[in-house]
Amino acid sequence: MDENEIAVSGNFIHDAIDRDLAEGVNTRVQTRFPPEPNGYLHIGHAKAICIDFTTAEKYGGVCNLRLDDTNPSKEDIEYVEAIKEDIEWLGFHWDKCLYASSYFDFLYECALKLIRDGKAYVDDLSADEMRAYRGTLTEPGKNSPYRDRSVEENLDLFRRMTAGEFPDGAKVLRAKIDMASPNLNMRDPAIYRIMHVRHHQTGDKWCVYPIYDFAHPLSDAREGVTYSLCSLEFENHRPLYNWFIEQIGFTEPPRQIEFARLNLNYCITSKRRNIRLVTDGLVSGWDDPRMATLCGMRRRGYPAKAVRTFIDKVGVSKAYSVVDYGLLESCVRDELNASAPRAMAVLDPLKVVIDNYPEGQTETIEVEVHPDRPELGTKTVTFGREIYVERSDFMAEPVKKYFRLFPGNEVRLKGAYFVTCTSYETDDSGNVTLLHCTYDPATKGGNAPDGRKVRGTIHWAGPKAFAAEVRLYDRLFNVPDPAGVPDEEFESVINPDSLKVLTGCLIEENLAGANPGDAFQFMRNGYFCVDKDSAPDRPVFNRTVALNSSWK
Repeated sequence: MDENEIAVSGNFIHDAIDRDLAEGVNTRVQTRFPPEPNGYLHIGHAKAICIDFTTAEKYGGVCNLRLDDTNPSKEDIEYVEAIKEDIEWLGFHWDKCLYASSYFDFLYECALKLIRDGKAYVDDLSADEMRAYRGTLTEPGKNSPYRDRSVEENLDLFRRMTAGEFPDGAKVLRAKIDMASPNLNMRDPAIYRIMHVRHHQTGDKWCVYPIYDFAHPLSDAREGVTYSLCSLEFENHRPLYNWFIEQIGFTEPPRQIEFARLNLNYCITSKRRNIRLVTDGLVSGWDDPRMATLCGMRRRGYPAKAVRTFIDKVGVSKAYSVVDYGLLESCVRDELNASAPRAMAVLDPLKVVIDNYPEGQTETIEVEVHPDRPELGTKTVTFGREIYVERSDFMAEPVKKYFRLFPGNEVRLKGAYFVTCTSYETDDSGNVTLLHCTYDPATKGGNAPDGRKVRGTIHWAGPKAFAAEVRLYDRLFNVPDPAGVPDEEFESVINPDSLKVLTGCLIEENLAGANPGDAFQFMRNGYFCVDKDSAPDRPVFNRTVALNSSWK
């Protein structure tokens, strides 16, 4: 995606609001973020959250959180709490936390008004019959045989529905609009259905529940929302949104403005597919760090600021586009590069004995916490005769331009000394098991008094380093558009290398007391954070992102 295009198209919503304010159409700005609590929020929701809350902030208005909980069969208080946590993590604060269910009495009265006005009727058609009567994009629908019931009969039937006299699916209340409308959403949509399901907010008070398309606009109008900001799939619903508000008699209706949703390659944002990933055990849960959920990204170590920067760079437009995941990783990398303390961690340890270093002796080496943040000061790590380096930092027979450890070569140990590899040992299979080196005591701190230079600098783990589990995460899918893969092929595109678990990694002693969520740059290895599974006797670190993008 071209960044110039992003910048140009980024403010069309605010441009529309500016015109409304200048022309007196509105004198204030009120928005809302209205998720249904039937799953965990994902990166696509982050775009809507940022748009809703930052728009209100820009104009000194308010933004409410409203849980659109009109379908209790799929909703749960667990999702409600998770949604609140994600919004707060992103750094936003709602004016009020509201629920569509708080308006059930009001919505019920609105339904009665439509019936009394001859604008709604109780229908006995089954779902399949309603679908057949609805027509197509090229053929008009047909009126239901129950469409002309009297107002009195409809009021009686609707009250009996509410009293629980009928089973689920036996009847629905439909708006009476136009079965020949070119917009299928206007062809007598259902507005209430029977559901004998306990609600997480209202308990067993109701056995009829409003349909989203009915509850949503009337909740907006009742709250005083001035701008209903939503994704483009609701554009065709806008006439219905306005119709309900007009029929109920609101004189200052909200203005609906649509924007393109966020499409991120190599990701799944479908709740149905995400539920399958979780329930089929293809991931460890909703907060699996490979998921595109906000809680998964938080657990992986993505800073909230980086996510907001990413959303800002993507911008707001009406044009369909797919954003490369590498842009999100770049934002994460930039933020962590500026904020994460540096640390030394050896993920694949190879033991080194420094033969001319005194046996039984150790010393402290002072290193900087962050090269660009002197205010963070320095810390010490312990050095001794036996240390560990990355196995990849040694080659018995080096290739061209390999400047790390090999027999006869001298390298710098980060912050410590120059060491020269003198020999190595192997097991019966030829695997290298031990390196022998010598060190130059005059090079403490990593510089030689005679001015000689070395081409390689490597990190290391000293005698007080502790063992930890490290989880290396990669993209969950092997194809750019996993959402386009048929259900029966879905599992075949999951990346088998999306998680590699390394045990016996050695981490510098300063990180022993780190808490879940604490982030660090492991020198030369990438950015990592402490996982929530971590415990004092079993520390666990997640790789958040590599130092350089591996995306091609």
